[in-house]
Amino acid sequence: MRTIAVTINGKAVSADVEPHLLLVDFLRRTLRLTGTHVGCDTSQCGACTIHVDGRPVKSCTMLAVQADGAEIVTIEGLAKDGTLHPMQDSFHRLHALQCGFCTPGMIMSAVALVQGRPDLTDAEIREGLEGNLCRCTGYHNIVEAVKDAARAMAGEG
Repeated sequence: MRTIAVTINGKAVSADVEPHLLLVDFLRRTLRLTGTHVGCDTSQCGACTIHVDGRPVKSCTMLAVQADGAEIVTIEGLAKDGTLHPMQDSFHRLHALQCGFCTPGMIMSAVALVQGRPDLTDAEIREGLEGNLCRCTGYHNIVEAVKDAARAMAGEG
């Protein structure tokens, strides 16, 4: 066992973890933050995407001990004071949720993608999200939601 200390969604957390414990399992099983999903266990689907120190990371390919000292944001940490993050709101309003399985990882990747880039083209959004798979194959509304949220995040929407 090894003790790690991280900040998750603004709260300090300290826990004893096995050295081989994946970060996604630490989040889901230990902390009960079940918004982060395990899809493929090979980092191809992106359902487990979270932010570690401000960067999107597929948490099924990172050990919990590697996150020691990091600041982590999960889908549960995006909404503030009961108000959805603009990306969450756009996904909801523009019907980009599909079945919902990929949605948390898709939103976390999209938030990182559009930071400071409100004018992304459809092609740039599709390329930026190619590490996140939607098995419902409904990418059109996802792209529209990302564009809408990008404008809102830039203060235009």
